[in-house]
Amino acid sequence: MTRTPPTSAVFTAAVTLKPAQPEHFDLAFTATTQPCPWPKAYGGDLVAQAAAAAMRSVTDGKSLHSMHSYFLRPADIGAEVCYEVEVVRDGRGYSTRQVRGYQNGKTLYVCLAGFAAGEAGAAFHATFADEVPDPETLPSSAEYLAERDGGSMTKESKAYWSGGRGFDMRHVPGPVYLTVEGERLPHQAVWLRPFDPLRPVDGLTDAERDLAALAYVCDYTILEPVLRVLDLPWARPGLVTASLDHAMWFHRPGPLGDWLLYVQEAAAADAGRGLGTGRFFTRDQRHLATVVQEGLIRPT
Repeated sequence: MTRTPPTSAVFTAAVTLKPAQPEHFDLAFTATTQPCPWPKAYGGDLVAQAAAAAMRSVTDGKSLHSMHSYFLRPADIGAEVCYEVEVVRDGRGYSTRQVRGYQNGKTLYVCLAGFAAGEAGAAFHATFADEVPDPETLPSSAEYLAERDGGSMTKESKAYWSGGRGFDMRHVPGPVYLTVEGERLPHQAVWLRPFDPLRPVDGLTDAERDLAALAYVCDYTILEPVLRVLDLPWARPGLVTASLDHAMWFHRPGPLGDWLLYVQEAAAADAGRGLGTGRFFTRDQRHLATVVQEGLIRPT
């Protein structure tokens, strides 16, 4: 049997929007959530789709610099979400948009997005530890899972972790799919890269598409440092997780053709919630973006 090679097309399909007639605000677009083996759609679909909708509403050259999101309800898989964009403010240096996602007549997602024209100023960026192993020396998710089974992992979830998410992901230390590899430390790093070159997306420049890609991929692993320190692998029977709120800042542009390092840390865990932080770096130590997300974590 010939297997279809993994592809980044799942991402570009997610952020391909269709203009629609707004009912509440100034502009509207629809987008379809992508397949996944869980009862609800992937939260990164919503963040990336809202980012794409907001960016398509800004036509004066400003670039997305931040998003602040709330996940209100789960989204159906393989179904359209309507994103309505409110033009809150357009200034010379900065613009603001509100985006609300609707499905089945209910609001399921809301965010504020900020855009900046950019100006000259002093620069600084964080760096990551030099001792992080190169991605070429680490197993891919597919290689790691090839001979492994257990817990609540199904054939569908194994295939999804291995190649269904659009990006090759390689963990430092090892993954938390079936067991927590290594010590129960509150931090990890993940090398990631699209499985193949990102395709053009209608209505977005390549730079805007790449910002949407960071917004899309960030949600896959941002809670893993919390799971790691709590000794909760993804395949633990009965484990329930869900994104609650999310913030992201885009510091500088960077193409997604090469490996990026996503450095992550658990900041807190209590009362059924966990807070994770993350930073995206290029291989030459340019800090592209920062993420903070809180999620529900229910072991049983």
